[in-house]
Amino acid sequence: MSASQKSLALPAGSLARQRSGLAIAAVGAVLFSGKAIVAKLMYRYQVDAVMVITLRMLFAVPLFMAIGWWQSMKMAPLSWADRGRVLLLGFIGYYLSSFLDFLGLQYITAGLERLILFLTPSFVLLATALGFKRRISGRQWASLALAYAGIVLVLAHDLDVSGNQVWLGAALVLGSAVSYAIYLIASGELVARIGSLRLVAYAMCVSTACCVIQYAVLGRPWQALAQPAPVMWLSAINAVFCTVLPVSMTMMAVARIGAPMASQAGMVGPVSTLFLGFWLLGEPITAVQLLGSALVMGGIYLLSARKA
Repeated sequence: MSASQKSLALPAGSLARQRSGLAIAAVGAVLFSGKAIVAKLMYRYQVDAVMVITLRMLFAVPLFMAIGWWQSMKMAPLSWADRGRVLLLGFIGYYLSSFLDFLGLQYITAGLERLILFLTPSFVLLATALGFKRRISGRQWASLALAYAGIVLVLAHDLDVSGNQVWLGAALVLGSAVSYAIYLIASGELVARIGSLRLVAYAMCVSTACCVIQYAVLGRPWQALAQPAPVMWLSAINAVFCTVLPVSMTMMAVARIGAPMASQAGMVGPVSTLFLGFWLLGEPITAVQLLGSALVMGGIYLLSARKA
């Protein structure tokens, strides 16, 4: 091996760390994408989005409370200003985003839902460009064009198959993606100050409180939370395997390989949703959907890939 080749070779430990980080990020993306499949399965038992999100958060909150307590033992207490920011971010980033997402899933396929949510990085890019006057490069414009072309392609296909309600579902999920993009932009400074895992844990606890308040304001009977066993099992799966584990695994992956590479590994999410929807829900997979998915993932890859 030449001197130049030796300088380019990664140490065995670094290579193993990179591979494990990519694997963790990919598994986390597949698990997180599974929440759309679980929600669709729950809708078969005549439950609505309010019930789905409330049960999901009630099952998940004990684990997030434990994570928050564990993190708080190692860090300084939050200031009152930061507590207010956590309340706002918990409302925007997890309650509002999740509620709009589950609401939209009542009208569109799981595959289209995942593709729309995958546009979140492009919304972050556009918002920072407009808000902070940052120039968008030609590479970034090309990535946006590819991604949005893919969404239009899949949306047009679903309109032919499912009818006009697809517009409503797509608009609701689009609102979810925009809401989560605002959360990502607003949480940047706070993450550095209070820690990513603690922020996620606290924000999820706030989101749970919002879900419970919403349930009460809508006048839902508390005894209705005791759903049939299949709904409860699906809610537990949604909470543990599609919420707590993916969030934690994403944080682990970012710590190992950084956010750009972790986001690239997350591109497996939309593809997994497409095939899980086919396997578990009987949703069709067509050449148009595959082409649209390829365009979206190609666009996001251009957006997230670092230049050599």
